Amino acid sequence: MTRFVDVGNMIRWVASQGTENVLAGMIGYLENDFARWETFDKIPRIASHTPFGVIELMPTSDHETYGFKYVNGHPSNPARGFQTVTAFGMLADVHNGYPTFLSEMTVLTALRTAATSAMVARKLARPDARRMALIGAGSQAEFQALAFHAALGITELSVWDTDPAAMEKFAGNVEPLGLHVTIAASAAAAVQDADIITTCTADKTKATILTAELVKPGVHLNAIGGDCPGKTELAAEILTLGDVFVEYEPQTRIEGEIQQMPADFPVTEFWQVLTGARPGRTSPSQVTIFDSVGFAIADFSGLRYVRDAVAGTEFAVDIDLVANPEDPKNLFGLVAAFSPVH
Repeated sequence: MTRFVDVGNMIRWVASQGTENVLAGMIGYLENDFARWETFDKIPRIASHTPFGVIELMPTSDHETYGFKYVNGHPSNPARGFQTVTAFGMLADVHNGYPTFLSEMTVLTALRTAATSAMVARKLARPDARRMALIGAGSQAEFQALAFHAALGITELSVWDTDPAAMEKFAGNVEPLGLHVTIAASAAAAVQDADIITTCTADKTKATILTAELVKPGVHLNAIGGDCPGKTELAAEILTLGDVFVEYEPQTRIEGEIQQMPADFPVTEFWQVLTGARPGRTSPSQVTIFDSVGFAIADFSGLRYVRDAVAGTEFAVDIDLVANPEDPKNLFGLVAAFSPVH
């Protein structure tokens, strides 16, 4: 049998644990897997692009467990009453190929994206960082705010979005949780006193929501909106202001902010910072840029975390996903047993 977590159980589990506690626990799993990065199979995600959006498969394996995520990105969906991003994922035992765990990943992707951002910022942002600006107040914004509060103690937030209702929604969701939100009149106003800037917009276009003169010395830039070819958020000049860190360089060259730069533009894969192989922040005035596109190993970590956390609880059920005849060579026997006798 395969263990399964549906949307309802995912939401109830997160609510029972507290979102910040879930994010903190997930950061631990992410750090564990990023620290053993070299043991994983890695390929850029497999994408199918249409004028409507993109559908992607994101596989990886540590040679004991295989994992994949199915995910879409359709920026015009909210105007039609649909989510921009939906997803599900699976873990399987590589020894026999059987799926062992299946989960919704629309909520889980939001959690793992925010947890990854906070994990990276804990290494790259200034230790005295206290204020974060968010450019974009869509579905990811609250998760980012709570992850940075859990991991870095960030309580002061400023937000800018072209949709005033989205900013009000964001403030209404996080202020009751102890965070202070300033709704800014522009992106420039939002980032004016920020120690950390998170950009998280959804438009599938080469946008410029942040320009170089707005990025001050010492800022950590958490750029998570660029995640497919032709979709960027930052002016290219920003990437030359400091050091750029990525998840998996071959994928980020295709999908990230650095798709705007020459092929030999220098970047550092974050796992190297985590393991001490490469430096991260080296001075208080350094600008650090996390060009995040999302990578399969982070999904693998998220799935592992949920699988372990819900084991033996009411938040997972067994489903009969794999045919299991008594004789492995007699699959037809399962059908024959229920066929009319002629």
